[in-house]
Amino acid sequence: MSEALARILDAAAQGRFPPPDGSTTVVRQPSERDAGVLAFTAHSVVFTDEDPRWVHDMLAASPGDPLAATMSPPFLSALLARTGRYMNTTDLLTVAPALPGAPELELREIRDPGHPRVARAMRFRDEVRVWGAEGGVVILGRGVAGRWETSVEVSEEARGQRLGERLARAARHLVPDSVVWAQQSPGNARSVRTFQAAGYRPVGSEALLIAG
Repeated sequence: MSEALARILDAAAQGRFPPPDGSTTVVRQPSERDAGVLAFTAHSVVFTDEDPRWVHDMLAASPGDPLAATMSPPFLSALLARTGRYMNTTDLLTVAPALPGAPELELREIRDPGHPRVARAMRFRDEVRVWGAEGGVVILGRGVAGRWETSVEVSEEARGQRLGERLARAARHLVPDSVVWAQQSPGNARSVRTFQAAGYRPVGSEALLIAG
């Protein structure tokens, strides 16, 4: 596995970002599963096994603001066509430090690999673990470059009780690492607010290319 992307992510989690010089860094994919684009302030990272010269040529030919080129529809469309992959959305990438002790929320671990939330998470993450609470679930697993990622789900009848915030904070207690990552679609403002209220801070945007 290429360790270049893992080093970039580790640094970003500590608040050390690539230089905001308008450039794009191209690194190898950390795994066959994971390819995509990370955009920090005035610096992007494309993680792909494609020829870096092709990436830079496509970016140079992209119309519009060069600082936004890696997340522009023309470049992402070209990268998807080149790799034969698809993507769901461009996410806000957030991170939070781990918290000591057990979560305040009462949780029960779901160990059934056939559970729909477990099965779905295993498509995108390794070492997946899922815990349930009354009205929701919290998921942890190793995602891009081996980072620990979390997501939460709250049932419709349990909304309005800040359960999502408590589940997202619980992940900070449960993660077996110093930090935990989470992605939110910027259009899902409720999710963005939930994770920020639980102590997650934004570090950039991310477009993951999914193998078909």
